[in-house]
Amino acid sequence: MKTKRLVISILGMLALTAGVSAIGGYTALTTLTSNKKDTVELVAAQKAKNTKELSVKNDSEEEKNKTEDTSVKEEEEPASETEQVEETTNETDASTVVATTEQVEQLAPAIVYDGMTMDQLVAKLNRSLNSTLAGQGYAFAAYSLELGVDPYVAVAIALHETGCKWNCSTLVKQCNNVGGMKGGPSCGGGAYKAFPTLDAGIRGYIENLSRNYYAVGLTTPELMNSKYASSPTWASKVNAYVSQIRAA
Repeated sequence: MKTKRLVISILGMLALTAGVSAIGGYTALTTLTSNKKDTVELVAAQKAKNTKELSVKNDSEEEKNKTEDTSVKEEEEPASETEQVEETTNETDASTVVATTEQVEQLAPAIVYDGMTMDQLVAKLNRSLNSTLAGQGYAFAAYSLELGVDPYVAVAIALHETGCKWNCSTLVKQCNNVGGMKGGPSCGGGAYKAFPTLDAGIRGYIENLSRNYYAVGLTTPELMNSKYASSPTWASKVNAYVSQIRAA
């Protein structure tokens, strides 16, 4: 009987010990499980936080990129119709101003000699030309300016050589020789040259002045005198005509 009770007692003690161990194990397991749960929740919370921060960062970068894209797009975007119309209008206005200025400059008469326009010069020369040379002021002016001859001097010599201040000589009327030039073809078998037309005679005369006088530095009646005429008073008489032409 004692043996049985002892066995029971031992068994009870073992059971008690086992129970305590079981209870301790449950506590440890419960604590471990609780810690593991907290850890999982902590990890999940941290992961959610990281995800949220990443999402916010991505959203910020995306918004920044959108802003930059919008700026680029605005820079590259062509001007509106209103802006284009304004630019076109400004360009048109500028071209109109330039064209108008050029037109004014083209329309404004040029000064060709002694502060005068071509028309004014021709009118002045015509006031000294009579008889056969009446109205030939344009020919004298045009050829003189083209060939670098003083138009006053050209007309003055012609007036002195032909008498066309009043009535032109036979040399002018028959042979179109306006400068007393010699050479061929002959005018009536004499030493003086004949020209087919009055215009040809005026041009030939001014070409002679340009080539044989102005081109070699004989640009005034005084410098021309000894070569053009034997009379020592030739230059003074020509200069008198120059003064009359200028004052006309």
